[in-house]
Amino acid sequence: MSPNGSDRSSRRPMRRKLPQVLTAGLILVTATGCEYTWEDFPRLGMPTPVTEEAPIILSLWQGSWAAALVTGVLVWGLILWSVFFHRRTRSKVEVPPQTRYNLPIEALYTVVPLIIVSVFFYFTARDESKLLSLSDKPAHTINVVGYQWSWGFNYIQDVEGSQGDAKTDKHLKAIPNKYLDALPENAGGVYDAGIPGTRNPQNGNPGPTLWLPKGEKVRFILTSRDVIHSFWVVPFLFKQDVIPGHTNAFEVTAKEEGTFMGKCAELCGVDHSRMLFNVKVVSPERYQQHLKELAEKGQTGYIPAGIEQTTPAKDAEKKQL
Repeated sequence: MSPNGSDRSSRRPMRRKLPQVLTAGLILVTATGCEYTWEDFPRLGMPTPVTEEAPIILSLWQGSWAAALVTGVLVWGLILWSVFFHRRTRSKVEVPPQTRYNLPIEALYTVVPLIIVSVFFYFTARDESKLLSLSDKPAHTINVVGYQWSWGFNYIQDVEGSQGDAKTDKHLKAIPNKYLDALPENAGGVYDAGIPGTRNPQNGNPGPTLWLPKGEKVRFILTSRDVIHSFWVVPFLFKQDVIPGHTNAFEVTAKEEGTFMGKCAELCGVDHSRMLFNVKVVSPERYQQHLKELAEKGQTGYIPAGIEQTTPAKDAEKKQL
C-alpha cells in the first residue's frame, strides 16, 4: 500500500469518531448548565445579588470575563491564522525561512500583558476600596465569631432587657478600639451561638441563623477564637477571612428578604464542612422583635469574641474615616 493510501486509511477512524466526540461535548456542556436559564447567563455563574454592594463584584466579574474573552479570541485567531497560512503544502517540502528576531512583535507581546494586568489591578483596587469602606456610625453592628466548628453572633446594640456596655465588656476585648469607638453607648446587646448540630427551625437547614434587617446598613466585625475561618454568604458575592489576633470588618445593606446559606470558605480542620450557617433577612421591625426574643430567652450580653490583641496591635492601623 502506498504511503498516501496509508495516510487516508489512518484518517478514517478519526473522521468516524469526530461526530461522537462533538456529541459528547455538547451533552457535557448542556448537562452542566441545566439548572440555569438564559436570564441567568449575564451573571456568568454568579448567584443573584441580594445586597446593595454585590453588583460591584458582579460588574467586576463580568468585566473580567469580557476581557478574557477578547484576549482569548485574539490568541485563538493568531493561532489559527498561523496554522492555516503557514502550513507546509504538498509542493513545498523544504524548511521555510526562519525569522529569529522581530522587535515590534516582541515589544507588543511584552507591553500588552502589562497593560492588561494594570487595567485589572486598577478596577480591582477601585472596587475593593468601595467594598471595604466603613461609615462613621453604622445603623447596626454584629460581631461574627468563628470557632471550631460553628458560628456565634454578637448583636451589639441597646436591646430592651439587656444591660451593659459593649465598649467595656470583657468578652469584646479582642475588638480593636477603632471599631469599639463606633459602637452605640450602653449597648448591652444579645447573642446567638451555634454548634454543628444546630438547625434553622423554619427550613431545617444546618447551622445557626444570623438575622439582618432589610434596607439598613450592617457592619460585620469578624473575629476568631482559634484558627483562620472565612465568612461567606453566597448571594452576598463576598467573603472575608476570620483571623485569630486580627480583626476584619465590612458593611452591607441587604435589599431582599429571605433565608440564604452561608459557610466557612477556609479549610479550618477536620469538621470544616460542618461550619454552616443561615442568614435571614427580615423587615427592621421583625429584626428588633427577634433581638427582644433573644433577650427574653436570657441570651443577653456577649460571647467571647476571640483572642485578645496587645494594645500596640489593636491600635496599629489608623482609624478609618
